[in-house]
Amino acid sequence: MKNHYVLIMAGGIGSRFWPLSRTSHPKQFIDILGTGKTLIQQTFDRFLNIVPKENIFILTNETYVSLVMEQLPGIDQSQILAEPIMRNTAPCIAYGSHKIRKINPNAAIVVSPSDHLILDPEEFTRCIKKSLDTALNNDCLITLGIKPSRPDTGYGYIQYNNSKIGEDFFKVKTFTEKPNLEIAKTFVQSGDFLWNAGIFVWSVKNILNSFEAHLPEMNDIFKEGENLYNTSQESEFVQSAFSQCTNISIDYGIMEKADNVYVLPAEFGWSDLGTWASIYDLSEKDYVGNAVIPSERVIMYDSSNCMVNVSKDKLLVLQGLHDFIVVEENNTILICPRDKEQEIKQIVADVKQRFGAEFI
Repeated sequence: MKNHYVLIMAGGIGSRFWPLSRTSHPKQFIDILGTGKTLIQQTFDRFLNIVPKENIFILTNETYVSLVMEQLPGIDQSQILAEPIMRNTAPCIAYGSHKIRKINPNAAIVVSPSDHLILDPEEFTRCIKKSLDTALNNDCLITLGIKPSRPDTGYGYIQYNNSKIGEDFFKVKTFTEKPNLEIAKTFVQSGDFLWNAGIFVWSVKNILNSFEAHLPEMNDIFKEGENLYNTSQESEFVQSAFSQCTNISIDYGIMEKADNVYVLPAEFGWSDLGTWASIYDLSEKDYVGNAVIPSERVIMYDSSNCMVNVSKDKLLVLQGLHDFIVVEENNTILICPRDKEQEIKQIVADVKQRFGAEFI
């Protein structure tokens, strides 16, 4: 276990969950399912079964460092890798990988989002441990693929072939970003496509070799700080490094280009909690299909199939509302048909343009 490390990515702003998720307090720091723990707390706890606490690092925006410290009180500040500006996933993974290599050149790393749901943590632990062992002993980059239960257009898809490492890790053939419904149906029927969970496992040596091959300029930027990681000069170096980086995802920058990518097909009750629809699907509902979080002060008359989320100190009364999302937080109320929730991102952009950042 001492060679096993985790990078938890917690820098996003979660605009699809506005107004509950705000720029100042985004989705990963919210108990969005009403479980008593925020999403980042659940993610952190899940990895405590896999690696020592001191081997878990949090990649986040510098704005959220105090939130991370508050929600993960056992963590040392040196385990929080603060990004000065948002530059997508490749730069922060390059930064985290170089920092970990300085600590342990024999490391294997899990990279995980901070805001996903795992309903079967035991199976998740088994898959991750098996992937870490495989990553340490083979020249490969591993991604976890979820066996699709429906032709969902909200996920990326991974196609694989029969070339394998061991019994369980299949060579990746193609990555496809969110397809339309007809293509998604074809993918699911074919049986050789998986949902892309955005969870990666690799040795620090192999991922940095891949950066060198496919994103050499970015790799050079972070390589320059080799002697500054885990010192008092790290923060100053990182400020400068991020300003030189292009905005690019790890999927596009490396995973789609590398020829040593393998996928582990997995089933551990995964959801990326990407939309209110996913929260609705996972929530307890009353006999007419209403999901209400929290439910203490909500009264509903002749209303069905609604997703309701209001702050605990407010009383909400709904009458005659069917198939709607109703979210109230701080100074904002959103009332939106459930089948129009994909427009929330655009609504957030419009609100920002008309009223400035106060409501975002």
